[in-house]
Amino acid sequence: MKKIYPALSIVAPMGQYIAQGKKTLEIRSWRPTHLPLKDLLIVENQHYLTQEGDEELGYAVAMVDVEAIHPWKEDELDVAMASYWDEGYWAWVLSNVRPMLVQTPAMAKRKIYFIEIDHA
Repeated sequence: MKKIYPALSIVAPMGQYIAQGKKTLEIRSWRPTHLPLKDLLIVENQHYLTQEGDEELGYAVAMVDVEAIHPWKEDELDVAMASYWDEGYWAWVLSNVRPMLVQTPAMAKRKIYFIEIDHA
């Protein structure tokens, strides 16, 4: 059955690390307009999408919930799987991680966007 989900693109291999439960914080320079974000589809793609309108084909790898966001702290490098820390970023707390049984092709776009996929 097809359904519309909110989605967030993540550059490889971090989408897989989220699906495996290894990466529990997603670090962003922006915050969504509302919380919680339930059934947020994680779409893994190959390149950073830096300009408005950027998009590329990726794969839906997991579904998560985001119930909390807080200012990113320097002692959270490991759980964010980040190589460096910088002030002024937001840590999105990922919970209820559900890996996709079949990685479905899906468009990767900037910010939070909506896509329709088959999900049983």
